[in-house]
Amino acid sequence: MRLPNTGIVKYHVKLKFEVDGLVEKADIIGAIFGQTEGLLGPEMNLNELQKVSKVGRIEVNVDTRSNIAKGDAVIPMSTDISTAALIAAAIESIDKVGPFQAKFVLVGIDDIRAIKKKIIVDRAKRIVQEWATKTISEGEEMLKDVYDASKPGKLTAFGKAQLACGTGVFDSDWIILVEGRADVINLLRAGFDNAIAIEGAKVDESIIKLTEGKRVVAFLDGDRAGDLILKELHGLVKIDKVLRAPNGREVEECTPLEIAEILREAVSHPAVAHHPRSTTAHQPQDAKHDYRKHGEDELDPSAHPHGGRTTRIAEHEGKESLQTEHDQEMVLKVQNVFSEINETLEAVLLDDSMRILVKVPVSDIMKQLGESEGGKFLVLDGIVTQRLIDVADRAGIEYIVGHRTTASKKPAAVKVHTFEELGIPN
Repeated sequence: MRLPNTGIVKYHVKLKFEVDGLVEKADIIGAIFGQTEGLLGPEMNLNELQKVSKVGRIEVNVDTRSNIAKGDAVIPMSTDISTAALIAAAIESIDKVGPFQAKFVLVGIDDIRAIKKKIIVDRAKRIVQEWATKTISEGEEMLKDVYDASKPGKLTAFGKAQLACGTGVFDSDWIILVEGRADVINLLRAGFDNAIAIEGAKVDESIIKLTEGKRVVAFLDGDRAGDLILKELHGLVKIDKVLRAPNGREVEECTPLEIAEILREAVSHPAVAHHPRSTTAHQPQDAKHDYRKHGEDELDPSAHPHGGRTTRIAEHEGKESLQTEHDQEMVLKVQNVFSEINETLEAVLLDDSMRILVKVPVSDIMKQLGESEGGKFLVLDGIVTQRLIDVADRAGIEYIVGHRTTASKKPAAVKVHTFEELGIPN
């Protein structure tokens, strides 16, 4: 039955009735008011109670069949329970509606406050459930991000020679050349899916075609065989950077942490220009001696797992070029932001004028990028992942600065740097 809209109500007095004759709603309401008048004293007349808002609008439903009228009535009341009970008892005493015999029976007195409390509690439960569901979903998304970042890539094959490689070689703008299949697998474990195996001293023609127009990093074993392969590579492929496993060890023997450290420069700064002296370590012995005669202190990278002095020269030049490319105000602002967020796991989004728009935990930054407008600079106390770069690109972010990056693909519109590259010690 539809309940009346009565504003502030404490109780609903609910009754049912049966009348031995054809009557209408107005007849039932008239009987309720008329036959209870004077029974309980003037202060309890329904008319008087309605005037002082103690009784609301009475709702009656009537169903007439075969000369008999049956139905129910609801009387909203804001009195105390004793008064409500007396009114209910008075209505039950009604024995006629017009000329027809009638019988009224109390069905119950509902405590509206208790009903409201239940409604409030039920709604609160739904709110908590919705919040929990959303939190779980966000938590699962965060776990997925972490899992995706640590999940090894897939091993596949390239060219007619079916050279072992990671799936990233097909769309990455830089390639890591390693010696064998086991090296590719080890790099996949370390999170690098853009490596391809040379698989022999002779370089397959498909590698030459694959590396055309791409930046190339040669990551070879720290032994004599690695020296020979490097000589072969230099004659066929333009190599931008040469990196080596620790002296006497192979790439497949390195731990993921060692691989990440060795490839750190290539990951954070893959566009390092080819330095002509990076090839001199593998020139004939008299050529190396000639460099020393001219005062050059070039060292053999095969004896130095991270490429020796060549790597350090490239790192120095990279930092200098970055310093000249960036406006000093931006670098200073990033430095100030870094001092605020370092070791807090927070991220800061800034606009064109380097004003802070958003400061949130790193775990929330991708959601904020989708909701914020005008952001151009993103500085975070964390790792710049491929997914973060993709989201930032869609959000119009132009610069991202973090501790390091694991991304292999970087859109042209987004510049990714590390604090170290900007000369900010961390």
